[in-house]
Amino acid sequence: MSLPQMLRNSVTPPELELIASQELIEIIPLISMERTAFISGAYGPLRPPNKAKIPIWMALNLKLKKKCHIVAPEWLNVECLNKETTQPEFSSLPFRFTEISKVLLDVASDDLENSDKIRSLLKDLREARQAKSRDGLKQLDHSELSLPNLCSMEINEIRPFFVQSMAILTNLVRDPTAPLGEL
Repeated sequence: MSLPQMLRNSVTPPELELIASQELIEIIPLISMERTAFISGAYGPLRPPNKAKIPIWMALNLKLKKKCHIVAPEWLNVECLNKETTQPEFSSLPFRFTEISKVLLDVASDDLENSDKIRSLLKDLREARQAKSRDGLKQLDHSELSLPNLCSMEINEIRPFFVQSMAILTNLVRDPTAPLGEL
C-alpha cells in the first residue's frame, strides 16, 4: 500500500488476499483424493474429471503442484468485465473480486481465457470504480455515505480518509462557528 505509516489503519492488500483465499472455487482435479478434513472444513473427494468446490488456498496449492485446473468464476471473463466498466453505478461483483482475480491471474493465468485482456480490463475497472468512489465522497454528508457494492479492497483504501473526513464534518456540524484549527 502506498500510504504513509500514520494512515495505515487498515488491513494490507496481502492480508485481504489471505482472507479471500477462504472463498470456494471450482476446480477440475487431475488426481484422486479422498475427503480431507481441515480446520476450515472438509473438502473432497476429488475425482477427475468431475468438478469440485474447494477453498482458493487449496486450489492454488494443487495448481502449483500441477494437480488441478482452476475453473474461472463466471464474473472473471472479458464479456462480463467489459459490461462492468461501462455501468454508471458500482456493479454487483463479488465483495472480494479484486483479491480473487489478482491471486488467480498470478497463479492460474493459463487456466483463464484471454488472461492479458482480463488483466487490462481489471485495471480499467479499478480506475472507473476509483472515480466513482471519489464522486461519491464529494457528496459526503455528516450523517451517512451510500456507496453500495464497494468491494473490500476499495473500502480498505478509502477507510482512513473517510474516518478523518467524517470526524471533521461531524465537528463542523456540531459547532459551525469553531475555527478549523480547533477541530
